[in-house]
Amino acid sequence: MDYPMLYRKRIIPNECVLLKDDLVLSWDEERIVTKWNALKPKKNLHHGYSCYFLKAGYKVSKFYREDGSLLYYYCDIISHKYSDDNASLIVTDLLADVIIYPDGFVKVVDLDEMVPALECGGISVQDLKQALMSCSHLLSLIYDKKLSELTKYIEIFE
Repeated sequence: MDYPMLYRKRIIPNECVLLKDDLVLSWDEERIVTKWNALKPKKNLHHGYSCYFLKAGYKVSKFYREDGSLLYYYCDIISHKYSDDNASLIVTDLLADVIIYPDGFVKVVDLDEMVPALECGGISVQDLKQALMSCSHLLSLIYDKKLSELTKYIEIFE
């Protein structure tokens, strides 16, 4: 099946990257599941899986080390825009992120980037509001011990 081209857009730094090497495992109106290798390998991060929850406004990724052990779950707050003109889906990272470590520790990061992004016009007030609502909803699921309801879409492909 042919899927639209998938792009990751970042606000800080301002970039839009075609995820040409991501393997799409499933795609529908609500969710996209992909398998990937790190674009810019880091000391620990080697590969992973991601599930984009398009209507909810977040992406849940499972990050792995090279040996296959779980590094952590990394959740991006996102928005998306589909373009019929070139059959592409641009997923914008709205800066706020949630990390869930294997021991259950939860860390929210990059909230401090949202104000400068708003001030320079990189993010709209509407996107900022949506990002905060999506982050709040995601955190509620995590704190209510319902992360497995999100990760089950990844785990069927592992």
